[in-house]
Amino acid sequence: MLTIHKIVGFCPQLLQIIMTEEVQMPVRQAAAIYLKNEVQQYWQERETEPGAPAPFSIHEQDRTLLRDAIVDATAHAPEKLRLQLAVCVNQIVKHDLLEKWPNVIQKVGIYLQNPDTSLWFGALLCLYQVVKVYEFKNVENRKALHEAMRVLLPMLYERCVLLVPDHSDKSVLLVKQILKIYFSFTQYFLPTDVISKDMFTRWMDLLKMVLEQPVPQETLSVDEDERAQLPWWKSKKWATHILCRMFDRYGSPGNVNKDYDEFANWYLKSFSSGIIGVLLGICDMYRKKVYIAPRVLQQCLNYLNEAVRHAFSWKFLKPHMDWVVQEVIFPLMCYSDTDAELWESDPHEYIRLKFDVFEDFVSPVTAAQTILHSVVKKRKDVLQRTMGFLMQIVTSQQADPRQKDGAFHMVGSLADILLKKQLYKDQMETVLVTYLFPEFKSPQGFLRARACWTLHYFAEIAFKNPNNLAMAIQMTVEGLLTDKELPVRVEAAIGLQMLLTSQEEKVVPYISPKIREITFEVLKIIRETENEDLTNVLQRIVCTYHEQLAPVAVDIMQHLVETFKNILESADDDNKAISAMGLLNTMDTMMAAFDEEPAVRAQLEPVAIQIIVHILQNAIMELYEETFSLVYTMTCHSITPHMWNVLEIVYQAFQKDAFDYFNEIMPALHNYVTVDTPAFLSNQAHVLAMFNMSKAVMTSDVGEDTECHAAKLLEVIILQCKGHIDQCIPSFVEVVLHRLLREVKTSELRTMCLQVVIAALYYNPQLLLDTLNKMTLPNTNEPIMAHFVKQWIHDTDCFLGLHNRKLCILGLCTLISQVEGRPAVINECATQIIPSLILLFDGLKKAYEAKAQEETEGSSDEEEEDEEDIENALLASDEDEVDYDSAKYLEALQDRIKKNAPHSPFGITTSIGEDDDDDDSDFLPSDEESLETFTTPLDIDDCPIDEYLVFKDVLQSHVIKGRQFLVP
Repeated sequence: MLTIHKIVGFCPQLLQIIMTEEVQMPVRQAAAIYLKNEVQQYWQERETEPGAPAPFSIHEQDRTLLRDAIVDATAHAPEKLRLQLAVCVNQIVKHDLLEKWPNVIQKVGIYLQNPDTSLWFGALLCLYQVVKVYEFKNVENRKALHEAMRVLLPMLYERCVLLVPDHSDKSVLLVKQILKIYFSFTQYFLPTDVISKDMFTRWMDLLKMVLEQPVPQETLSVDEDERAQLPWWKSKKWATHILCRMFDRYGSPGNVNKDYDEFANWYLKSFSSGIIGVLLGICDMYRKKVYIAPRVLQQCLNYLNEAVRHAFSWKFLKPHMDWVVQEVIFPLMCYSDTDAELWESDPHEYIRLKFDVFEDFVSPVTAAQTILHSVVKKRKDVLQRTMGFLMQIVTSQQADPRQKDGAFHMVGSLADILLKKQLYKDQMETVLVTYLFPEFKSPQGFLRARACWTLHYFAEIAFKNPNNLAMAIQMTVEGLLTDKELPVRVEAAIGLQMLLTSQEEKVVPYISPKIREITFEVLKIIRETENEDLTNVLQRIVCTYHEQLAPVAVDIMQHLVETFKNILESADDDNKAISAMGLLNTMDTMMAAFDEEPAVRAQLEPVAIQIIVHILQNAIMELYEETFSLVYTMTCHSITPHMWNVLEIVYQAFQKDAFDYFNEIMPALHNYVTVDTPAFLSNQAHVLAMFNMSKAVMTSDVGEDTECHAAKLLEVIILQCKGHIDQCIPSFVEVVLHRLLREVKTSELRTMCLQVVIAALYYNPQLLLDTLNKMTLPNTNEPIMAHFVKQWIHDTDCFLGLHNRKLCILGLCTLISQVEGRPAVINECATQIIPSLILLFDGLKKAYEAKAQEETEGSSDEEEEDEEDIENALLASDEDEVDYDSAKYLEALQDRIKKNAPHSPFGITTSIGEDDDDDDSDFLPSDEESLETFTTPLDIDDCPIDEYLVFKDVLQSHVIKGRQFLVP
């Protein structure tokens, strides 16, 4: 098969086998899988590398035959084969696009006009694959799809109208597939030239028809866990999915791109009443105990949540909000039969689901919590009525335990609002002590867990009575240490973390006597549940009590390592990877906490190193980011011989499979260079490894941000090792100058490469000049010196931040100080040097001022939201909530794209909005991955090199010696 698949006619022969009914189904399935793999691997033509044989791709003759037959095959194929053929369609469209394969649309249209509905599904599946290929493309690249959908969309609508009244599962599946196509087509862009207002209105009416269609009674005999997968509920799910997308992205005035402003106002006024009425009808069915699929209910609540923001839609929702809160949201937030069954049968799975962030995206409980918080915060009087309802349940002696759970669930969800409203803030301590605290002793495990959960959300409450705080801590600690139910212990652990985080000074003394017992209990639960949230609990404990935990630090680390190994040996899935990441982060916290205690660190380091080595040598790539962060932490203040050995392993990993993680490796590499420079220089292999990694990055196509990091590493080595690496300077300079001679798309990379050469000039001017004089531009005998100096002076306005400007100034001062062997280009550019320096000093002054202001104001600009802010957030019945910042950002972004795209040599698809003229953001490093965080000797607070004095001395020297070349 290694050679036969290259024969002309092989793929069409596979397709013929697939479509021959006389052939046994297992053989046809095998042929379908083989054809899918052939198309995926060999449809795209690949470039031939120099000296290598031409790579195989499917012959054009076979491609033509496949393009001509694949839609027919998919339309006629049995369901077992259809999906494999659909993947083939996807791959063909992906590489050929509609421009090269227009008849795919024609064939789909022909089949949709065929009265035989059995052929529609395959045709729709082909169309869906076409739309999916274009789904994320920008408007310009979607033109071919838009032209196709002008013809097909009305046809899809007509077919759907015919199918909706037919309740058979086949018809409903076809409706579902049509809705999926419509959603994919409109998810990121609504082409109003293709979908007119009239057409859009008809589709909205169609969606309402789908939602209002009753589900057949026989579906009630299906197990409830499987009922949501029935086609009737799937079609309703896609209908609500489309409605939510249309409202959120295109129909919410003040929160959409300005291109949709007029459409959004029209949408809100045209559809609010009808759609909200239909969705409230679904909610009404739910409150009457009629089964509603969870995803359908979730999307209904999401739509209503968006409706809360707008006065026009709110007026239709407002009369019904009380029963929605009390009879829909409240039951959803109560402990359910499903919860009880899972708690009893598999508490570990119960915990996993409750803490699964991905579950939140599809859970109606989360949607209920979201709309509750939204309506209480944004609409007047809803909080008062809601709290009145909840307090009736909480204070009732006859209340069902599950109802109490729901009430406290809702109260906890509103904690941030209640604690900022003076009316409730003053009463919450009494409410918690009187009604919540007794539930810590409830015979119902789920109520004890809810008590811990609720306290967690009220952790920042300022208890007027210290005894109440002590009681809260005591009950939480007891829940963690003594409760027999695992979910309770988990919630207690997280509650304890939040108390420590919110009121550390007050809470620490209460917990100190039992901190070791608490720590090992948390470790035990982490091993038992593999829950990432609990690793955050342990990190908080270690950070807060590291002195008390020092004697048992090694035991804690060993426990973490054993748990980590258990996770790696267990079944591979995303949750395991997330748990392993949490454990690595906890080990990182451990090493940081005991970094200044050499005796403890000496014991911890070997334990951590074995994990680092295991991950890197076994290529567990999903954990590389956390692993390199751990290496960074373990090299921040000192570097032991064992950690120098780790550098070698990191280098080996880089050469093998960590190439794409260079940005994550860079902080640790910076430590290796700067923390113990003599040890770094003591072994030439260290310098060579750094150079090889940087060179590998800068001679590849990994991306300019990563190349900037590589160039920065070279600059750091030059400045850190001044006077010790003369033999390396020519190689460093050659790498960056060769990179500059290739296409550079960003000023950041260009200036970073220039900085390496400038650093070399500062390191040893004569060595750098000699190096440049030996290098010539490609295909010429012209020295590269002139090209470098002119580019440098031209780009002085691109040197931003403190370090970059300072180095540029020192470099120019060094350049103009040269007397012997001064390159002619310096005299040629002499009159531009002083203006460039003035520009740099002006920017540097602003950068220093911005830095001083930032240090004065503190690292956080966030202010606590007070009651006045909460009151201002309330909307009157005739007010809309408008996300002005978001709307303005989107408008500025779009304007910038339109303005710059025609003049750019590169394909601009996104940009950053225009900055204000007085914005100081250019004068400080960005918060995210700023290269200025990789400091050099020029950046330390007591740096003896003052760029202002250096410049002054240079000018005075020129004046004294009568040099005139710097002025016209």
